[in-house]
Formats: sequence, structure tokens, C-alpha cells
Amino acid sequence: MIPIWPSWPDIQSSMPSVFKATSYDPKSFCIVDATELRCQTPASLSTQSQSYSSYKSHTTLKGLVGIAPNGAFTFVSELYSGAISDRQLVIECGFLDLLESVPAGCGIMADRGFEIQDLLVQDNLLLNIPPFKGSRTSMLREEVIKTQQIANTRIHVERAISRVKQLFHILDGVIPFSFAGSINQIWSVCCMLSNFLGPLIRDNE
Repeated sequence: MIPIWPSWPDIQSSMPSVFKATSYDPKSFCIVDATELRCQTPASLSTQSQSYSSYKSHTTLKGLVGIAPNGAFTFVSELYSGAISDRQLVIECGFLDLLESVPAGCGIMADRGFEIQDLLVQDNLLLNIPPFKGSRTSMLREEVIKTQQIANTRIHVERAISRVKQLFHILDGVIPFSFAGSINQIWSVCCMLSNFLGPLIRDNE
């Protein structure tokens, strides 16, 4: 785990206008997402089942990342077996420990699949995800607007992950067994190096 955890004043001072222009509350401290790296298929059937990702239809390694609203990586977890759920990944990777320093009332932005609101309550934080339609035939106008605004800002964590994988081609293929002892360090260093590139989010976006 490599946390480069900013303070709330740091987040506010570097907040891009695309986030400042949104009408929903709370303002997000961090945007999280899970990502997967394809890996060589193990010979052991039990290991295969633990590593198989139905989303990727392949054996994978899965990690949690967090970015600040300005697009910089602020959290990179270790990699886990691909079958782990997003919720269990959040619980095991150490991310929750860092939230003790986040001011009460701030939000963590994520996709709908992150069912972690109950894990944030103890720190008085809110989960900022698109509204659910549930059994209703349509959403309210306010919910539609919020969904669009969150989608327009949450996509930047996907862009950050994509930039790492496109820049470091060692990550966009199948990770061989020979990398087992170093893949965590490789993944973390690649993410951190991307912070030295040009801004991911510009104020005219």
C-alpha cells in the first residue's frame, strides 16, 4: 500500500472547476475505483477459482486506487486475487484506516457497485454515488442531474487508470508468474510515476 494522502486544504486548493461547478453535496475528498490486471492462469484449480474474474473472463489481480479531484493518485493498494468483491477489497486493503483524517461531512465518490456506505458512517463520511432507480419506472429530475454530474467527474479515475496502463505496457498484457514477487511494486511505481505527467484534468474540460 502506498498512500500519498493529502489534507483537506490541499484538496480544496487544487479542486478543478469541473468539481466546483457541480451542485450535489458533499464535495468529494477522493474518487475510488477497482482495477484488474490480467495474469497467467495458475495450474491449481482452487487458485484459478480465487483469481478468476467474471468481469474480465480471465484470471486477474485486483487492486483499489484513489485519486484526488485533480486527478493525482493518492492511494494505491496491494493487488489481490481477482475474485475479491469491491466491498471486501475496500475492507482489506487499508483504505478505511486513512479516512480517520478526512473531515466529517466529506464524501468518497465511487461507482454504484461500491456498497460501502455503512463502512464510512463511523467516520461521518458520505458515499457519493449515482442514485438508484430501484423499482421505479424513472428517476426524478434532480436524480438525473446528479447522475450526469457524478458520471462527468467520476470518469476521471477511469482515465487515470487507463493512462497508467497505456503508458506502461508491462501492465496491459498478461502478467507472468515470474513477476509474482515484484508486481505489487511495479504497479505502485507505475501509478506514482503517472503523477509526474501533465495534469489529467484541466480547467477547460
